[in-house]
Amino acid sequence: MAAAAALEAVAPLGALWGLVQDFVMGQQEGPADQVAADVKSGSYTVLQVVEALGSSLENPEPRTRARGIQLLSQVLLQCHCLLLEKEVVHLILFYENRLKDHHLVIPSVLQGLRALSLCAALPPGLAVSVLKAIFQEVHVQSLPQVDRHTVYSIITNFMRTREEELKGLGADFTFGFIQVMDGEKDPRNLLVAFRIVYDLISRDYSLGPFVEELFEVTSCYFPIDFTPPPNDPHGIQREDLILSLRAVLASTPRFAEFLLPLLIEKVDSEILSAKLDSLQTLNACCAVYGQKELKDFLPSLWASVRREVFQTASERVEAEGLAALNSLTACLSRSVLRADAEDLLDSFLSNILQDCRHHLCEPDMKLVWPSAKLLQAAAGASARACDHITSSVLPLLLEQFHKHSQSNQRRTILEMILGFLKLQQKWSYEDKDERPLSGFKDQLCSLIFMALTDPNTQLQLVGIRTLTVLGAQPDLLSSGDLELAVGHLYRLSFLEEDSQSWAAALEASGTLAALYPVAFSSHLVPKLAEDLCTEGSYLARGDGPTRCSRHPRCLQALSAVSTHPSIVKETLPLLLQHLCQMNRGIMSPGTSEVTAICQSLQQVAEKCQRDPESCWYFHQTAVPCLLALAVQASMPEKEHSVLTKVLLEDEVLATMVSVIATATTHLSPDLATQSVAHVVPLFLDGNISFLPENSFSGRFQPFQDGSSGQRRLVALLMALVCSLPRNVEIPQLNRLMRELLELSCCQSCPFSSTAAAKCFAGLLNKHPAGQQLDEFLQLAMDKVEAGLSSGPCRSQAFTLLLWVTKALVLRYHPLSSCLTDRFMGLLSDPELGPAAADGFSLLMSDCTDVLTRAGHAEVRIMFRQRFFTDNVPALVQGFHAAPQDVKPNYLKGLSHVLNRLPKPVLLPELPTLLSLLLEALSCPDSVVQLSTLSCLQPLLLEAPQVMSLHVDTLVTKFLNLSASPSMAVRIAALQCMHALTHLPTPVLLPYKPQVIRALAKPLDDKKRLVRKEAVSARGECQHSFCLQVSAGEPWQLSPPSLAYTD
Repeated sequence: MAAAAALEAVAPLGALWGLVQDFVMGQQEGPADQVAADVKSGSYTVLQVVEALGSSLENPEPRTRARGIQLLSQVLLQCHCLLLEKEVVHLILFYENRLKDHHLVIPSVLQGLRALSLCAALPPGLAVSVLKAIFQEVHVQSLPQVDRHTVYSIITNFMRTREEELKGLGADFTFGFIQVMDGEKDPRNLLVAFRIVYDLISRDYSLGPFVEELFEVTSCYFPIDFTPPPNDPHGIQREDLILSLRAVLASTPRFAEFLLPLLIEKVDSEILSAKLDSLQTLNACCAVYGQKELKDFLPSLWASVRREVFQTASERVEAEGLAALNSLTACLSRSVLRADAEDLLDSFLSNILQDCRHHLCEPDMKLVWPSAKLLQAAAGASARACDHITSSVLPLLLEQFHKHSQSNQRRTILEMILGFLKLQQKWSYEDKDERPLSGFKDQLCSLIFMALTDPNTQLQLVGIRTLTVLGAQPDLLSSGDLELAVGHLYRLSFLEEDSQSWAAALEASGTLAALYPVAFSSHLVPKLAEDLCTEGSYLARGDGPTRCSRHPRCLQALSAVSTHPSIVKETLPLLLQHLCQMNRGIMSPGTSEVTAICQSLQQVAEKCQRDPESCWYFHQTAVPCLLALAVQASMPEKEHSVLTKVLLEDEVLATMVSVIATATTHLSPDLATQSVAHVVPLFLDGNISFLPENSFSGRFQPFQDGSSGQRRLVALLMALVCSLPRNVEIPQLNRLMRELLELSCCQSCPFSSTAAAKCFAGLLNKHPAGQQLDEFLQLAMDKVEAGLSSGPCRSQAFTLLLWVTKALVLRYHPLSSCLTDRFMGLLSDPELGPAAADGFSLLMSDCTDVLTRAGHAEVRIMFRQRFFTDNVPALVQGFHAAPQDVKPNYLKGLSHVLNRLPKPVLLPELPTLLSLLLEALSCPDSVVQLSTLSCLQPLLLEAPQVMSLHVDTLVTKFLNLSASPSMAVRIAALQCMHALTHLPTPVLLPYKPQVIRALAKPLDDKKRLVRKEAVSARGECQHSFCLQVSAGEPWQLSPPSLAYTD
C-alpha cells in the first residue's frame, strides 16, 4: 500500500517536471498557464514548482535561468493569494538576490517581485527591502518599456498597501523614485509615474531636501507636446498627459518658487499650446497657493497676463488669461492675514486699476474692452475685489457715458457697466448701505432710462438687459424707479416697431414682474387691461390690420408678465373675459385673434407649472371656461355668433387642446382626480353643472346623436384625459373607451374620428397591463379589421390602427409587433399604401398633443432603436418582393424610419441600407426625396469612408435634385453637396468640373434661400478641390521626446 501511494505521488511530480522542461528548454509558453492552473487546483504547491525548477534556476546559462525564473514569476502572478507568509519571505529573499544576476534575468525577476507586491501575506519590512534592492541594484531607465512599467507597478502596489512602512524610509524613498523616473520618455510609463509623484505629495511622504529634484524630474516634460500616432492602440491622448502632469505641478505650494518662473517664461513664449498650458496650470496652482507663494511673482504674473489679453490674437489664450487673473485674485482674497502683514490684494488690485483705468477714457476706445475684461475678471474673484474695483471704475464709466454722444460708444460703455452689475449679483450683503451700487443707484437709473429712450435699437437692448440686472439687486430700486421702469417697458412693448426691442422688453417684464409683482400689478396690468378693451372696440368696428396689430402684442404682454401668482390672478381673468366678450358678439373676431388669445393662455399655463398653487388656480379657472365656450359654440342655434364658428375650426381647437393639456400635466394626482371626475361625465352624460354660465340651448351629447360640432370637442376631452398622471383613475373608463372606439370610425367628420382615435390610443398607452387592457385591444383590433375589410370607413380604420400601433410601440407591448406587421402589410394596398408609408413617420416621431412624455405617457427610451431592429429587415424584404408600382411606398417608409433613427444606431447598418437610400432618391415623391436627403446629409459627415464608395451616384443624384420643382428638396440637395466636401479630397477631385458647372445654375434660382445654399455649397466645393493632399509626420516630438518604445 505504501509503495502504491509513493508511485501515485511521483507520477504528478513527473508531469510537473515535464511541463517545466517544455517551458524552459522547449521554449513553449502554454505550460506556464497549465502549471499555474494546477497550483490553483491544489495538484502542486509553489514549493514543488520551485523544486522542479531547481536545476534551471542554477543553470550557468543566463537564458536558461531567465526562463526558469519567468515560469516561476508567471505562476506567482496567478497564485500569489495562495502563498503563506513563510513562503513569501523566502521568495522575496530569492528574488532580491537575483536582482544582481545577469541583465537577461532582470525582467523575469521584476515580474516575480510585482506578483509578491500583491501578496496580502507580505510580512512587515519586506516592502522596504524590495524597494531598496531595486533602487540599489537596477538601473531602471536602461530597461525596456514593459520592464520599467513593472517597476512603477511594484512601487504603486506598495504605496497602496504599505504606506506607513514606506514613509518610514523618509526622504530616501523620494530620492530613490527620482532615480527610477529620471529620463522616462514613454507616455504609458509617464502616466503611472506622474500618479506616483502626485501620491507622494498628496499623502505627505517626506520630500526632505529633494523638493527641487522632484520638481525638476517632472517639470522637464512641461509643456507636454505629444501627438499619438494614427490608430494608436494604447489610447493615450495628449490631454491625458497634460492633466496628469498639471496635477503634479499644482499639488503643493513647495513647488511655487520653481514653477512660477517656468510658467511666466512659457506664457511669454511664442508657442500657442505652451501659453494655454501655462495659464491653465497657473489657474490650477492658485487653488493651493497662498499670498506667501505668490508675493514675489505678482508683478511678473500680472504683466504676462495683461500682455496676453491686450495683444493676443487667440480667443482661447485671452480666455485662459482672464481665468488665471480671476484665480490669482481669488487666491489673494482668501488668504488670512496677520494684523501687521501687507494686504497684497489691495496692492495687486491697485496695480490692475492703474494699468487699465486710463484706457477706459481714451477717445478712440481701442483698448476699452480688453481693459474692461481684465477688471471684470479680477472683480469676479471675491466680494472684496468686486467692491474695490467697482467703486473705482463705475464713476469713471458713468462719466464717460455722458461724455460720449454717439450711440455706439454709449452702448459699449453701458455693456461694460452691465458686466460689473452682473458681478454684483454673485455676492450678498447683509447691510443695504454696504453695497457699492447704493451710492450710484440714481445715476445708474438715469443712464438706463436715457438708453431706453435712445432711437438706437442696440443701445435700447443693452439698456433693457442692464435694467433687468439692476432690478435683480434686492431692495435697490425705489417705488419711483420701478414706476418709471415699468413705463419704459410698456412703451417699448407697444410703441416701438423694432421686434428685437419688443421681444427684449417682454422678457425683461416677465423677469422683473416675478421680483416686483406689486409694481407691475399697479402700473402695467391696468394699462394692458385698458389697451385690451380699446383693441376690442377696434375689432368690433372692423378696423384695418394696422390698427389691430397691437392686439396680439397686448395679449403677449399679459402672458409675459404672468410670472408671479398674484399677477396670474389678475391676467388670467382678463384673458378669459376678453374671449367671453367675443362670444357675446361685443367684437368680431377672426381665427387669428382667437388663436392669439389661446396661445397667450398656454404661455400663462406654462409659467404656472412652476408653482403647484398657481397651476391648480389656472386649471380650475381656465379649463371650465374654455369648455363652456366650446360647448356653447357646438349647440344648434338659429343664428350662430361669429365666435361660434371660429371656436370649432381646426386651428382654434388645436390651440385650445394645447392650453388644456399644459394646464393638466403638472396637476397633483388628487387635484387631477377632481378635475377628471367633472370632465368625463360632461362628455358621457352631458353633465354641465360644473361649467360657468351653463344655460345652453340644447343637450351636450357628443357620443350619442350629437352634431358634428359637438363631436369635434372630443379633442378637448383628449387634451385633458391624455395629460393626466398615470395613477389617476378615470371614471367610467370602460364606457368611455367603447364610445371613443365607435367615434373613431365615424366617417362624417374626419377631425372627430382622428381625435377619438388619438384619445383611445393615449388612454391605451397608460393603462396597466391586465385583462381589461387585453379586452380594449381586442375591441380595437376587431374594429380595425372590420373597417379595413371594405366599405367607406377604411381611412378611419387605418387611422385607428396607426395610433393604436404607436401607443403600443412606445411601451414595448407584446402585441405591437403584430400590429406593426398588419400596418406594414398595408404598404401594398392600392388605396392606403401611400398613407401607410407616411405613417412610419408618425410611428418614429414625437407627438405634441398626445402620447408625450410631458403628458405622462409610457415612452421607453430606446423605442426607435427597437422598432428599427424589429421591422427594417421586413421592410427591406418587402421592398424586394413588392411589385414595381408599390416599391415607392416601401422606400418612403424606410426613409422615414432611417431619418428619425439616432445616427450611432444607423452607422453600423449603413453598408447594407445605403443602396436602398440611393434608390429612394430616384423616387418621384418629393416627400421621399426630402426625407432621404435629410438622412444622408449627417451620414456624409459621420461616415465618409462608407459614403466614398458611392460617390459617383451621390454626386449625380444630388446635382439632379438641386433642380427639383420642390424648393425644400433643392435646399436639402445643396446642403448634401456641401456635406459631400467632407469626403476625402482624392475621391472628389475627378468630379470638380461637373460639380462646379452644375452648381452655377442654382445661383440664379428664384428663391433666396436656395441661392444662399448654392453659394455656400459651391464655395465650399471650390475650396475643397483646391486643397492639396500632404503627408506629414505621424507625430511631433519635442525634448524630452515622448514616444512609444518597445
